[in-house]
Amino acid sequence: MADKRDYYDVLGVSRDASDAEIKKAYRKLSKQYHPDINKEADAADKFKEITEAYEVLSDADKRSMYDQYGHAATDGSYGAGGFGGGGFGGFSGGGFSGFEDIFESFFGGGMGGAGASRASAARRGDDLQYRVKLKFEEAIFGKEVTITYNRKQECHTCHGSGAKEGTEPVTCHKCHGSGVINVQRNTPFGAMMSQATCDVCHGTGKEIKEKCSTCHGAGTETQAHSVKVTVPAGVEDNQQMRVSGQGEAGTNGGPYGDLYVVFQVEESDIFEREGTEIFYELPISFSQAALGDEVKVPTVHGNVKLKIPAGTQTGTTFRLREKGAPSLRGGRKGDQHVSVKVVTPKRLTDRQKDLFKQLAESSGESVKGHEGGFFDKMKDMFEGK
Repeated sequence: MADKRDYYDVLGVSRDASDAEIKKAYRKLSKQYHPDINKEADAADKFKEITEAYEVLSDADKRSMYDQYGHAATDGSYGAGGFGGGGFGGFSGGGFSGFEDIFESFFGGGMGGAGASRASAARRGDDLQYRVKLKFEEAIFGKEVTITYNRKQECHTCHGSGAKEGTEPVTCHKCHGSGVINVQRNTPFGAMMSQATCDVCHGTGKEIKEKCSTCHGAGTETQAHSVKVTVPAGVEDNQQMRVSGQGEAGTNGGPYGDLYVVFQVEESDIFEREGTEIFYELPISFSQAALGDEVKVPTVHGNVKLKIPAGTQTGTTFRLREKGAPSLRGGRKGDQHVSVKVVTPKRLTDRQKDLFKQLAESSGESVKGHEGGFFDKMKDMFEGK
């Protein structure tokens, strides 16, 4: 834990930062260090660190535990966990549940057997994370995808008992079915008697004499698992969706964990997006800007006609109502913002040069060649200078 950076420092926010500030910082940094965009050698590690920090600080319960106990609240050695690194991994929530857990970290048992007795209780399986890549348009309109991943699930041979087919687990000979044993420990406070999880049955109270040939007594096996996921229309980059019960198998009869699907949205070649709003830069010619025109503008919903008024300048923005992305909360779609850019011609034919010279003369302009002449003034005019 000592080599881990403070999660607030990782995201560059203060300890009293709001949820919105944390989300904004995460979105900025995740785009900056995403391995698909940033090719630096340490980009993947930084992206993993940023994601891990956000998963803790964006969750009210995890953030509270982190503020109290630091990285100990998410360190697996204390029975808790965080998002796994890479494209796919497991994670489990939680942390210290109070003084009993701190006491247990010193003495190896729980007060009054509470810590040890938890080992024999049904435990929910770990959550898993899976990343799904989406094209720009797929994120806007949604789609159905089938994903396949490996997970621990109940052994198909022993159905979770861990015992050889045709046999059953028996009562543990060491703890006599309680799942805990009494242990005397020397502590800074003197010799103390505490309870610890039985090292034979690992807290289950049952002992397996003949282990299952498939899972070798674990009760679970790692298998490929497929599930259909409906991508909601309007999802954004790095948003996640929980799929209940599709994580790993629990222990001692506990339920399966959940699957968290994280969406990675590819950038568009022509559009930019902020929430439900879409932005597009429209190139037009000098003639179109000066005389006006009706042009076709691409949107994610198809081409639409847009009237360009005479005298339009570079930077003029038009709004196309409800041509943006849908909101995940429902209601109207966002808008598309069309920003005009007047394109300066780089090569002119002799005929075009003559026409521009005639235009210059008719407007009282003096054509002086390459610097400070008519073309520069025309360019400045249409660029709003």
